[in-house]
Amino acid sequence: MQMIKKVSLRGLFLCLTFFLLPTASIAVEQPASSAIASAHPLATAAGQDTLNAGGNAFDAAVTVSAVLAVVEPYSSGIGGGGFWLLHRASDGFEVMLDGRERAPLAAHRDLYLGPDGKVIDGLSVNGALAAAIPGEPAALVHLAEKYGKLPLKQTLAPAIALAKMGFPVDEYYQKMAKWRLQYLQQSPAAAAQFLSNNELPAVGDLILQLDLAETLQALADQGHAGFYAGSVAKKLVDGVRAAGGIWSLKDLKNYQVIEREPVRFNYGQMSITSAALPSSGGIVLAIMFNILQEMELETYQGVDRKHLIIEAMRRAYRDRAQYLGDSDFIDIPQQRLISPAHAAELAADIHLNKASISQPLSGQNAEEGRDTTHFSILDREGNRVSATLSINYPFGSAFVAPGTGVLLNDEMDDFSAQPGIPNVYGLVGGEANAIAPGKRMLSSMSPTFTESKQGVAILGSPGGSRIITMVLHGILSQAEGEGPTDWVKTPRFHHQYLPDEVQFEPMALSEAEIKNLQSRGHQLTPLSSQYGNMQAIYWNKSSGNVTAASDPRGIGSAAVW
Repeated sequence: MQMIKKVSLRGLFLCLTFFLLPTASIAVEQPASSAIASAHPLATAAGQDTLNAGGNAFDAAVTVSAVLAVVEPYSSGIGGGGFWLLHRASDGFEVMLDGRERAPLAAHRDLYLGPDGKVIDGLSVNGALAAAIPGEPAALVHLAEKYGKLPLKQTLAPAIALAKMGFPVDEYYQKMAKWRLQYLQQSPAAAAQFLSNNELPAVGDLILQLDLAETLQALADQGHAGFYAGSVAKKLVDGVRAAGGIWSLKDLKNYQVIEREPVRFNYGQMSITSAALPSSGGIVLAIMFNILQEMELETYQGVDRKHLIIEAMRRAYRDRAQYLGDSDFIDIPQQRLISPAHAAELAADIHLNKASISQPLSGQNAEEGRDTTHFSILDREGNRVSATLSINYPFGSAFVAPGTGVLLNDEMDDFSAQPGIPNVYGLVGGEANAIAPGKRMLSSMSPTFTESKQGVAILGSPGGSRIITMVLHGILSQAEGEGPTDWVKTPRFHHQYLPDEVQFEPMALSEAEIKNLQSRGHQLTPLSSQYGNMQAIYWNKSSGNVTAASDPRGIGSAAVW
């Protein structure tokens, strides 16, 4: 049995530069083109129109977010939230807009437990009680007012038009609606909005959302107050409470976007900027990349390389489970977790020929589901946006507050309803992510930038607990010299500490690699289908050329012009 433990001058140098490199680089060149990659062609086209009308990347982000809220109701919406990672070209300023949902003020840690102290199945997933206070409307207003150039009325206009005119049902919409049909039928407003005569709509049927158009118009006309106060707020609260929820007008009035310092670290010659808590993405990525740098991953090939990546994933997700939650509520040892010294400790017991064993741990925190969405934007000035948005499960809570058109999230399931009890995705939670009034639930959404002398990358993906490892695969592909088309289509494998198994897509591992990994002690779980929907952009700073790609697993599109 070989234990890997390498110490090199190169590793020492990289440890030192981790602390010495600037936190954000100032762009000195401009890209030759603008680019957008999103999960839906209508959103990409609308964002392109906003840029062509004189808007910047931040204006386009408002448009794309809002259009996705209309045409991807199974993935995101103004009844949900997300994270918008921004880079301003004029001064190199970078920030993450935290539009994550918050627990209602009447929430408590035993909210989903029955009289017997056990979790009531489905209560944190379906219906009004599953919904946290949405953050996306506030984030769009903040983005427009502080960073955009165009008025909100202009940037929201495409989404309002699509809500009024409708969009055609495709096969994926139909598949997701079928998945949630029983619960959509239980909300009369949701059934009227997303079904056809209370049944599954046919491919080609138009989905009209007139109430949502009015709510979006109120947001455009009145800004923050158009959603979080006045008639819209009253309809939301009345509808939620009538259906057994616990929202109050104070919940909506108190909601605010938070600007957070992104997580920054280095891998090789790349500086990487990613999401901050309450997203676990940046910290977990930093831990994984630091471990792989400590192991000098570039010196390994084939199955040895995949084994080391799996072991890095395992250790990083263990830290996620043990330490991470809403940093506004609990103390997080972030600087220690993302330090090269911590990675060296984690790497010390990695064996090349033997898999580690994931011991039971009271805390694998929950995360948003596979039907999240992501988009990436770069404008001609060099401004960039990487944004990942979610309502959690397909069609969120499957509940629409009457008269609003707002499909509500079920992000309350992202808390740990009870330590050790799995959520809807089979993940169990710990104390760091317990429910508390006003708290933001932990997330895995990982909008990310990378930058080196060669170029700038903008990327991210939906995919629940697998989001972080998908971004890892994408950046490792970039480090190998590959372009966005390769990043988004590379076959993926994943380990999240618990359950102790390697999940992998078809074609991700060869038969020989499967047998080899099994001989080392890995438990392998092949997946019958592919996962993820990465959207990526690359700006080559030497040539100025821009390339973009949309994951072939989805129906999205990428445009460069």
